[in-house]
Amino acid sequence: MTPMIRCDPKSAGHAVAVGHGGPTAGVEVRNVDKTYGVGRGAREVVKGCSLRIEPGKFTVMIGPSGAGKSTIIRLVAGFEKPTRGEILVGGRPIGGPGRDRQVMFQETSLFPWMTTSENISYGPRARAEYSPAAREAGDRLTTRMGLDGFRLRFPSQLSGGMQRRAELARAIVNDPSVMILDEPFRGLDSMTKRLMLDYYATLSEEACQTNFFVTTDVDEAIFLADRLLVMTAIPTRVRATIDVGLPRPRRLAALVDDDRASDLKALVLAMLHEEAAKSFAAGSRAAADFLDVHAPRATV
Repeated sequence: MTPMIRCDPKSAGHAVAVGHGGPTAGVEVRNVDKTYGVGRGAREVVKGCSLRIEPGKFTVMIGPSGAGKSTIIRLVAGFEKPTRGEILVGGRPIGGPGRDRQVMFQETSLFPWMTTSENISYGPRARAEYSPAAREAGDRLTTRMGLDGFRLRFPSQLSGGMQRRAELARAIVNDPSVMILDEPFRGLDSMTKRLMLDYYATLSEEACQTNFFVTTDVDEAIFLADRLLVMTAIPTRVRATIDVGLPRPRRLAALVDDDRASDLKALVLAMLHEEAAKSFAAGSRAAADFLDVHAPRATV
């Protein structure tokens, strides 16, 4: 059984949580298949996938585009059910979506008719749980996210980075056991993305939630992760599990000259290239030849 734990603010690598300080939980995916359609039109997207997301840790899933990573996100979130296998959170099988799992997708999901403060406090208000403690938590997160001067602004009046910060605050105020993020910084300009990565890395080092983060960006994955899950081409499963082993706190600029980070990047890129090749070259000799010419070569 995957244990549920409560963060200890005195433990190494953790400061006082910015949320309510609720329990955090691990996730287990056990031999999961997911097939869409039936008969000749069936498409197997996930096959024999097993993985473990450690409680209180930052797990990053990386794989080729179109490999089925977002399908795994939907399965863990409870939006869809596996064709076969089971998924447990905190040692208990999931039966559907739950408050214990908060998902942040690629697309913005702020309500355009609500102010920043109203968006951030939406969860507690929708559950009729907008107590003084919930209001205080929302105010604290608004300040922590650097949005104090934008409380009464609407999403259209915020930059892309501010919108992402407001969405993070809205998720965290619900005090989830597991934060699930599906390429949340995709689409931001390069500078804003770098700032958001640094910002979220700092936030995750202070917070209690288990993080399950999906990306196709190797630098982003290595920078954020305690553990990397490298996925195969479709139908997807875990090809490799890698403990990153880089000390925290981390800063993105500092990883450029880090030998461990460079070695990890080369290893992951080689695996991703092989997996992408399986999809790209399927049934095409010309595509296979192109990939062979541009394959990563070992240096002597």
